[in-house]
Formats: sequence, structure tokens, C-alpha cells
Amino acid sequence: MKRSKLLTCLWEFQQSDGYISDKAIAEISQKLKVSKIEIEGVVTFYHFFHRQPTGKYIIYLNNSIISEHKGFSTIKASFEKETNCTCGQTNYNGMFSIFETACIGLSDQEPAALINFFPFTNLTPAKVKLIIEQLKSGADLKAISDKYSSKIQFTPPEDKTVFFRAYNIGAAIKKLKDTSPQEVLNNLKNIKLAGRGGAFFPTALKWEHSQKSPHKTKYIICNADEGEPGTFKDKALLNNLPGLALEGMITAAFVTGAQKGYIYLRAEYSYLIPIIEATIHKFYQNGYLGKNCCGIESFNFDIDIQLGAGAYVCGAESALIESIEGKRGIPRIRKYFPTEYGLFGRSTIVNNVETLVMAARIIELEPAFFKNIGTNKSKGTKLLSVSGDVAKPGIYEIEWGISVNEILHKSQATSPYYIQLSGPSGECINKSEFERQICKEDLLCGGSIMVFSKSRSIIQILENFITFFKTESCGNCTPCRAGTQILHEKIKKLKKGLCTKKDLEDVKQWGQIMRLTSKCGLGQYAAQTFAMAIEKFPEYFNLKIIDESDNKFVEFDMETAVFDYDLLIKNSQ
Repeated sequence: MKRSKLLTCLWEFQQSDGYISDKAIAEISQKLKVSKIEIEGVVTFYHFFHRQPTGKYIIYLNNSIISEHKGFSTIKASFEKETNCTCGQTNYNGMFSIFETACIGLSDQEPAALINFFPFTNLTPAKVKLIIEQLKSGADLKAISDKYSSKIQFTPPEDKTVFFRAYNIGAAIKKLKDTSPQEVLNNLKNIKLAGRGGAFFPTALKWEHSQKSPHKTKYIICNADEGEPGTFKDKALLNNLPGLALEGMITAAFVTGAQKGYIYLRAEYSYLIPIIEATIHKFYQNGYLGKNCCGIESFNFDIDIQLGAGAYVCGAESALIESIEGKRGIPRIRKYFPTEYGLFGRSTIVNNVETLVMAARIIELEPAFFKNIGTNKSKGTKLLSVSGDVAKPGIYEIEWGISVNEILHKSQATSPYYIQLSGPSGECINKSEFERQICKEDLLCGGSIMVFSKSRSIIQILENFITFFKTESCGNCTPCRAGTQILHEKIKKLKKGLCTKKDLEDVKQWGQIMRLTSKCGLGQYAAQTFAMAIEKFPEYFNLKIIDESDNKFVEFDMETAVFDYDLLIKNSQ
């Protein structure tokens, strides 16, 4: 259990010293009784832990595709000019360090950056110049940072709004005293609540599995490691309705008998910690957490925050569990579900923020409220993060069953051509599918919609996605490690105009291999969008490939390691 303090200890040194020194590793090793080699392995796994000294101000520039389209290169050049610091380095006087990072959950306010994890949004060269001048003059970083606010662009009529309606603390969990765990499960089953993180596993079934577990000690984890590029809906919930997320966790604990909960918060959202901590404190004050919480005898439940350190793969529940245990966030082999063998070997529930908030609202509003909201298989509403070529990027609470076209109309999309749903690991659609409905019966969406006009390069979009997966792969399993590299090479051939039909077929075949043999969702879905785009935008790719008969390159047989001399002679004629 001591080792579970490792990430927290590493953060203490990272924040105080700007990096993790050899001395810090030795000190932590002695304190936690973990070998220095193991600690070194953990440090190097996470993006936001540095082994070399950094500047007083660490600037993280988001290199997502939305950021690229909104002016990333210009903003990067501006920061480098004003700080006299090259990206990936620290400047001469040790004041600034600049690094590129993956999506930071601000796709509706790009270009954006984090400076010591404080957000700066809607950046321009002039704004960058002002920020750096202020920091050089000794301005307080927190005071000059942008005060984050969620851009809630759309909610349904009041009688159909589920998430962004008035919230009264304890409205859901006050009902638990007069409710049985089975009644809670029945309510969730009635509404057919499924996980909102992308897997859509039935929530009641997951909680029921944990409830029946013989383990005396159980855990509830709120997965707030929302790392899918283009997704920022869970952040909006934590910013606006943190109490509902806590009530969802408490409800899950009531059903399963768990005694401890963790909110695993991605480091990019660390500026939300004061809001979440204040809410947790208020819950303790009101008797909703701690001993006999909610006035229920022997119902003891506590919640802590665990800050992540920059690893997309930790969004996978088993990798997240490994991270909380103080290890590298490498997904476990799927031998057991977390409800059987989870955190510290005990039964564990892992749900994302939206799922827990929805569970709390179901208990508060009761099933009858949802009867006429959504579709037969998808009850209630869904949160969508909408960004890209739209006039109104932000959060949309939509009723299940809405068409893609309606979303494009509400967000005032500009000449929509290529739509990416559920982030890079999701799927893309073309114009012929814009009338499809967002629901279980038709087109599922985990929570992100990125809109791209016809002026955008599909190859640029796919290159950004594949580069992301290649960078974020933990490298633990060969299909993902090798597959993402191969996909990246295929993209490079497309860019150079050297791609053939066989290359495109290779993409599909590698996608199948990766899907069937990778350990976690990253590898399983890394090729999905690439393969789909080839099928759904044939007119685009037909213009980008060359005929094999025109290929002037010498074929190389990797198995026999000999040149095809016949082809060499043919090409030389």
C-alpha cells in the first residue's frame, strides 16, 4: 500500500524542484521501500515528470489536430521567440521550458496552452507576447491565467434536461437512507444506463458484479482521465457539477459496500483541484462522507484525489488501477475484470465522470422522469464535446436520437465534410451519413464530435491521430508498438505521393491484427479511423495513390533479403 503514494511523492518533487533528481528518487525509494530502478521506470513512463532541470515556468503546447487547424504553429513560434527557448528545451537563464503535449481538453478554446498547469486560451501572438512580458516582470501566474469556464452551448427544454439543470447538494444520496441497493440497481436497469466512457458496458451489471464479490474491502474509482483528443465534457461536469460526481460515487459505494473512493484526475485538469477539494470538504461537513455517511449506520466511505501525470493509456481502467498503485500505467492482461480483481487485488468499480453523474441524476429524478426522453434503447441525454470548423464550439447536452445534421446546424458548422466521432479511436463519417442518429440503435458516440470542412486535409488529420497513438502507446504489446509505427509509415508515404493500393490494403489488414491481438483499446482501435476513412472517402484517396505499375522503386523481399533484379532492370529501361 505504501507504493500507492509514489505518484503523489513524485509530484511533490516535480512541483518544488521542476524535475525528479537522483537525490529525490533515492529519498522516495527509502521512504516507500521501492527500488530506485522501479521508480525510474515510473518517472520515465509519464509525460509530465522530468528527469532534467526545467525552467521556472513550464509551457505545454497542445498539438492536437484542432490546435493545428487553429494556429498551433504560429503560437509555438511566438512562444519560442518571446522566451528565447526552443520547444523541448529550457532557455539560457532557466526561466522557461517549452514542451509539446497531447490534447489538454480545451478544444473549444484553441489555440491553448498550459503554463505550470494553469490554462491560457484563445491565444494570439500578441497575447503570447503579453503573457511572457508579465511573467518576466514577476506577475502572479494564477492571476494572469484565464479563468476557465465551460462553454455550454446547448441544453434541451427544461423538462428534458438531465445534466445542466439546477443542482441541490445531496438531492440524490439523501434518498439512499430509504432505498435498498437492489432498488438502486433496478432504477439503473430501468433506464438502461451504460458506461459513458466509450465502452457502453451496462452500469448496473458492473455494480452488481462488485456487490456479489466476496471481498470485504472494495473501491470506487471515478475515471477523470479524459484524454481522448477533442473530448472535454467530463471537465465541464467537474467544473460545474462536482457534487453530482461525488453523489454518483457514494451511490456506487452504497450498492457495492465499498469503503474508499478515488477521483483519478488527469494532470491537465489540475486547475480544477480547488473546486473538487472544496466540494469534498463540504460533503464531509454535511455528513455525506466519512463514518455513517448519509445517516446510514455502518456506511463508511471516503474519497481522495489521485493526480495522473500524463499518459493517455491510463484512461483504460486496468492501466488506471496500476497507476493508482504507483506503477507504470500499463494495461493488465484481461484475465479478470476489475470487479473481480481490481485495486490492490480487491473488487473495484471504475466509471467515468458522466456515468456517475448520470447515475446520481437517475436516483434524484427517478426513472419516470426519463420515460419520454431519448430512444427505446438510449434513455435520457448525452453530453457531446463539439469542436473544429464550427462557429459555436463547446458542450452540447443532446437528447439521444438527435441526428448528426441537427448537431451540425446547432453548432453552425462550416461546410462540414469529414466528421470524427468519439475521438481518434472512434469512427469517421461522410456526408451520406449526416442524417444518422446518435443512439445505441444507430451511431454511438462516446462524447466527442470534431467537424472538418472540405478545405481540410484528411491526410493531415490522420497523421495527427496516428502520431498521437504512436506517441501514447505504452509499447508493452508488439501489435500496438509495431502497428502504430507501420501506420505512421503508411501516412508518410501518402504525404509523399508514394502510396499504392497495396499500402491501403495493408492499413486494413494491420488494423485487423491490432484489433484482435492488442492488450487494450489504444492498440485495438488505433487503426480504425484510418481504415474507415479509406472506405468512406474513396474519391479523396484515389487521387492520393499511385499505380503499382508506375512504381520506380526497387522491391525488397524482407524474408530472403534480396533485390528483385527483374524489376530493377525493368525500371531502368
